[in-house]
Amino acid sequence: STGDTPDNIISSPLSGKVISILVRPGDRITAGQEVCVVEAMKMEQSIRSSRNGIIKDILVQPMDAVRTNDPLMELE
Repeated sequence: STGDTPDNIISSPLSGKVISILVRPGDRITAGQEVCVVEAMKMEQSIRSSRNGIIKDILVQPMDAVRTNDPLMELE
């Protein structure tokens, strides 16, 4: 594995805690849209989609701990 994330997965760019999720399954999103917020060391990081798509599945819940590259959401 080269560590490449499939482009239908939105992954966490850093380790931290999921603070809020701004979309739900079935939502149509656009590239650059904020989909959730992860907090790391008291700093909030907006997680944005890299492409247009439809949310298929949300793999985390608020207050979940995530690590760098953990999948957060799957797009259709």
